[in-house]
Amino acid sequence: MSLPPSTDWAGLYHAYGRAADVPGQLAALSAADPAVRRAAGSALVGSVCHQGTRWPASAPAVPALVALVDTPSTPARGTVLHMLHAVAVGDLRDDELPFNPTRAFAKADGVRPPDEDAVLRVLFEEEDPDVDAVADVADAVAVHWAAEAYRAAERHTASFLTWLRDPDPAVVTLAAALLVWFAPMPGVSGALAAVPSDTADARASANLALAHLPGHPGSDELAALTTGLASHHEAVRVTAAVALARRQATALPDAALTVLVHADAVEVSGTVRGWDRSLRGHVAVALRRLGL
Repeated sequence: MSLPPSTDWAGLYHAYGRAADVPGQLAALSAADPAVRRAAGSALVGSVCHQGTRWPASAPAVPALVALVDTPSTPARGTVLHMLHAVAVGDLRDDELPFNPTRAFAKADGVRPPDEDAVLRVLFEEEDPDVDAVADVADAVAVHWAAEAYRAAERHTASFLTWLRDPDPAVVTLAAALLVWFAPMPGVSGALAAVPSDTADARASANLALAHLPGHPGSDELAALTTGLASHHEAVRVTAAVALARRQATALPDAALTVLVHADAVEVSGTVRGWDRSLRGHVAVALRRLGL
């Protein structure tokens, strides 16, 4: 994978200073040696998404991560997609869905380049930094960097949509979990409904993504979710019932209610890859939606 030559990485900052090391880390994600990839991935996420905080180098890393997932020969593309999610969304949990970026990033509206420069100067350049001098803008600047990373990812949602048809189930699973953080785009509901049921994690993740779309489910969505209620996989059954409860609570099939009540009674365990809330948590939300 080649990186855009126009990015002045040495002129950008991440959590540990100048970002001149980022191109090498991104390139190493394509290495044949798994140990090299793991080291590069750990270093990259730790620097451009340190404990959820994004930096000036975070947004420019997004197109390169998307390109890696778009490239079929990239090893462990699901792992790269997990990194992309971290850079785009930070440490936000899916119990904060539906996500409103206007509200979430409102604090960044007044940030100007001199504010960023001042914060970076205090953090990385001054020998005796006066932290108090930037205390009133530091949080807003951090929100600005988060917004830039999110918007960089938003420009690639068309790629995310194509990943729902990927032959790698891990890519499909994580793409569904990432797409729900962005405004629904044309075709997303049909693409989620069409995710095959032969891989439980992918189908369950698609069900949860459908649960978070607005409005009543269309015929394709309804068919996929109704079919999921009879799945042999617990996660698929439960997430299908959750989606139906969230999307059409007033016309819930009896089979969906049965699945939810049973899952609550046995205290269903486990999670779906790419999602923070446990299956039990999703069930609790669905039952509250039903008034139970």
